[in-house]
Amino acid sequence: MRCDDRCGKRPPDARAAIYPRIAFPRPLRQPDVTPPPPHPVIRAASLSLLLYAIATSTACGSADPPAETAPQPSTAPSRPLAGLVAQRVVVAPALALREGDPAGWAARIPRLREFLRVLDDEIGAALADRGLGQSWVFPDQLWRGHSRNPSLGVDPYRLATQPLRAARLAVGDRVSEPLASQLRTLVAIHDGRLVLLPVEVFFDIDRAGGTGRTALRLALVDARTSEIRWSGEVKAEQRGTEADRAQLTDVATRLANLVTAP
Repeated sequence: MRCDDRCGKRPPDARAAIYPRIAFPRPLRQPDVTPPPPHPVIRAASLSLLLYAIATSTACGSADPPAETAPQPSTAPSRPLAGLVAQRVVVAPALALREGDPAGWAARIPRLREFLRVLDDEIGAALADRGLGQSWVFPDQLWRGHSRNPSLGVDPYRLATQPLRAARLAVGDRVSEPLASQLRTLVAIHDGRLVLLPVEVFFDIDRAGGTGRTALRLALVDARTSEIRWSGEVKAEQRGTEADRAQLTDVATRLANLVTAP
């Protein structure tokens, strides 16, 4: 007997018949899902965005916030009387000087009437230089008209402006009599309606430095209704130790600036 039979073993072919060989399937090959490389343009754009984000975050974290820029004030001069350029305006003479200034300038003016006439001349010249010499009526013309017919006209140097000097002038206020009637007569004779009225001259004194400047208080009056249309002050720019003609010229120039540009 063969050993295989003695050991109880069957021949290989018999074992294979009992335990057939199982064929395991081969593992499936996974498809290649590796993404294609990015386009050069997209890659460059992505890199730029990354660098910008890094720079922005660094700047925001380390730099102080920019200071807000304060709005710059307008340098254009204010011209509250610009609407008078095309109208016929009667310019009354300056008649009064405020006394009692701390530097005693008013007390040192020897001839007040001549001082005020110089101011009238400077105002007339400044406005005439701006092209208003033909359409506006000035104190010298008012005086000539009164001299030719004093019984019908009004003496421009005797206007009753005293109440205006003591009052706070506001737009819409009415001037009182007899000034209201005097102004109506002036505009009727000279074919106008508005009167630019120099209320008083005064001196703006710097108590600490002892210097001062000449100033003029004015009112624009609608003579037909007796209403104040505007009121304000003009002051010389340069300060000095006395009220000289240069300051009067400066006051007249600044008054003209309220109407039109040089």
